[in-house]
Amino acid sequence: MDKPFAQNAKLISEVTQATEQLRKAMVDADTVTLDKLTSAELTYGHSSGKLQTKKEFISDIATGASDFVSIDLTEQQVKVVGNTATVRHILSAATNDKGKGPSTVKLGILLVWIKNKGQWQLLARQAVKVP
Repeated sequence: MDKPFAQNAKLISEVTQATEQLRKAMVDADTVTLDKLTSAELTYGHSSGKLQTKKEFISDIATGASDFVSIDLTEQQVKVVGNTATVRHILSAATNDKGKGPSTVKLGILLVWIKNKGQWQLLARQAVKVP
């Protein structure tokens, strides 16, 4: 195995771990972890077209306005280029958002991560509806 491949595999593993930490923090409403995993410049796009800042995203999770009971990620693909990574996956979730009651969603997600001071942070997220 050549060295660049080994380095890329390590970076892909790091990004995969950060994505799993994000998934778990969203389900657990763990605002401390969400704050650590997201860039100050976060742009968080919903499938409805709604855009949120880091503060708005974390606030919605904290208050239950966006309440994920469970999140399953499938068909995940991770690519790392320098200090930037993209993650695409299908998110299937059970939700219980305030005022909307129990529901389920299935979304195509694009995450853009940047490595900042040795740690991967989410810079951008965009969701689209999938059949």
